[in-house]
Amino acid sequence: MDYITRNPRITEESVMERKSRQLGDTTLEYVDTGTGDRPVVFLHGALMDERLWEPVVELLRPHLRCIVPVLPLGAHRLPRPEGADQSPAAVARLVGELIRSLGLREVTLVGNDTGGALAQLLVAEQPDLVDRLVLVSSDAFENFPPGLPGRTMAIASAVPGGLRMAMATLRIPALRRLPMTFGWMAKRPIDAAVFGAWLAAFGADGRVRRDVIRMMKAVDRRQLVDAVERLHRFEGGALIVWAAEDRVMPVEHAERLSRALRNSEVKLVDDSYTLVPLDQPDHLAALIADFVTSASRSAQVPVEESAPAKPIHR
Repeated sequence: MDYITRNPRITEESVMERKSRQLGDTTLEYVDTGTGDRPVVFLHGALMDERLWEPVVELLRPHLRCIVPVLPLGAHRLPRPEGADQSPAAVARLVGELIRSLGLREVTLVGNDTGGALAQLLVAEQPDLVDRLVLVSSDAFENFPPGLPGRTMAIASAVPGGLRMAMATLRIPALRRLPMTFGWMAKRPIDAAVFGAWLAAFGADGRVRRDVIRMMKAVDRRQLVDAVERLHRFEGGALIVWAAEDRVMPVEHAERLSRALRNSEVKLVDDSYTLVPLDQPDHLAALIADFVTSASRSAQVPVEESAPAKPIHR
């Protein structure tokens, strides 16, 4: 899109001002730019918050209404109540509750990393809730938790105090670049202020750590396999964006997800690992903008499940 121009300086107060919403027994923080006539809901992964999407939101906010919930995945400030269901499916339902609570219509749902897993779970369960789906280098099929970083996090979560100790080591910047931490997640070092905010949120409240550990213990590889089998019920358009060099999310999963959806296309992004919103925000913002402003769902033609594999475009 011609109007996508990179802003070289993003300040804390530029776009990411948090609001909060009461959803049943949970208070959920979220960012809502409040501008634009097409709402786009962005989902982040574990141990992250809305800052993952800030470079993309900065580019899209003049034209699209961008909503970024701060999910209870380990870098949130408001812990969930004791006993709250922290299974991935339940966290996904929180997103659905937020969409309904805000009265959003013609929603595009975008997920990256484990945020993409939550998007799949939500659409599989509530296929009529959103109009369009964008999956950006996401957990899929049996890759849940994903790759070496996901398995490392799962092991740490299974040991009392293990995840807290593992996160404490990430105060050393060099350790963030290890393949088992964030070295295979982002091709370039994550901004120190952003990473520091994630570490601070995780370390500030034991109940926040409790939430993410409970979520990790509830992860079952079969969950996404079952969800993908139901994605054919989703009648909206889908865009699968994948990092061509991804070492955590197998590139072949992009094609498999595309075949599971009725009407989808695949785009590969060069010079990026899993966290495409950080590695290639300009390219990703342009792809999302083009997709959201494309033909309406009613004009889309379903693809039969027996159709051959769809071509991948860069």
